[in-house]
Amino acid sequence: MSRIRSIIKGSGHYLPSLLVKNSSFEKNTFHNEDGTLFPSSSSEIIQKFHTITGIKERRYLTEDLQSSDMAAIASEKAILDSGIDRESIDHIIIAHNFGDIQSDKSIPEMMPSLGAKVKNKLGIKNPNCVCYDIIFGCPGWVQAMIQADVYIKSGYAKTCLVVGTESLSRMVDATDRDAMIFSDGAGAVIVTALESDKEVGIINHSSVTHAAQDLNYLAMGGSNKQGDNDNLYIKMNGRKIYNYALLEVPKAIKSCLDKDELVIDDIDKILIHQANEKMDVAIGNRLYSLYGYEEMPKNKMPMIIDKMGNNSVATVPILYDMIDKGLLQNHTFKSNELIIMASVGAGMSINAFTYRLP
Repeated sequence: MSRIRSIIKGSGHYLPSLLVKNSSFEKNTFHNEDGTLFPSSSSEIIQKFHTITGIKERRYLTEDLQSSDMAAIASEKAILDSGIDRESIDHIIIAHNFGDIQSDKSIPEMMPSLGAKVKNKLGIKNPNCVCYDIIFGCPGWVQAMIQADVYIKSGYAKTCLVVGTESLSRMVDATDRDAMIFSDGAGAVIVTALESDKEVGIINHSSVTHAAQDLNYLAMGGSNKQGDNDNLYIKMNGRKIYNYALLEVPKAIKSCLDKDELVIDDIDKILIHQANEKMDVAIGNRLYSLYGYEEMPKNKMPMIIDKMGNNSVATVPILYDMIDKGLLQNHTFKSNELIIMASVGAGMSINAFTYRLP
C-alpha cells in the first residue's frame, strides 16, 4: 500500500578546526564540588578520564564562530547533498540547549531563535519556511526528527531541515573534571516526503521523560573554584546518569522496536548519542541481554566519541553523516538496512526511532 514516508534526502556536518587533545588539560587545576583541590594529579585524572569515556580529543569553536554559524555550515552541506531547492523547505528545526554564546562569556543567547538565524544565514526568503528551536537536552535532534516525521506524515510539510548544533566548550567549568567530556559541532539532515509502497525511512519512534522526582542529573551550577560566582556552568552527576541510562535506555529502545514487532536481530546498526564510550557499550550489552544475548555483537554500534567528545545534540547527526559519506572505517550504509537512532540526556529524557535506508 502506497503511503507517505519520511526519508533523509541529504546530510552534512561541521566540526570546528580547533583540535583539543587530552594533554591540553594537564595545566588545569581540578577542584571538588566543595572547592577543595582534587587530590590526584592532572595527569592521573586525565588518564582515568580516558579509560572511562574513551575520549582522546575533541573540537572547540574558534572565537569568530557561534552555534548558529556551525548549524548554517552543516545545513548548507545537507542542502547541497540533497539537491533540493532551499526555498522549498517548509520547516527548519534546530536542536540545541544554549543558543549562541559569545566566546568571552558563558551567557546563552536564545533570541532570536537559532532557526531564524540559520534561515537568514542560508538566504532563504520564503516566508512560509517556518523556523523554531527545540530544547530537549542531548536527545534534542532525535526529537526534532520525530517532529519532522509527524509533520510530513500528517501532510503539513514535505521538506524539513533538521539540525543539531552545540558549543558546549563555552559552558564548562575549567576546574571541573567533567569539562573534558564536552565539545562543539553541528550535524544536519534534509528530511523529505516520499510516496512509496515500501516501508522505508522513519518507521516508528518512542520517547520518555522521567521528571516526576529527581532532576539532579544534569543541571546548571556555579564553578567548583571558590570565588567564581558570576557564571553558571554545566554540572553533571556522572554516576547517576550512568545508572539511569543503563536501566532505562535499553527499555526505551526495545519499546520502539516492539511497536513494529521487531527484535534486535532486525537491526543492522545502532547510532546512539556519543556520551561516554563505556556507558554506550554497557547500554548496548544490556539491550542485547533483553533478547537473550550475553553481549552486543561487534560493529553494531559505531563510535566517534574518541575523536569528537560529546557535542550533545550534534553527536547522532554527525555520526550518521560520517557513515553516509564513508568517513568512518568499517562502517557503511546499504539500501534496505534497518538502523535505530537513540539518545539520552537532561530532563531526564530518552528517545529513539527506527529508520530503513531507501
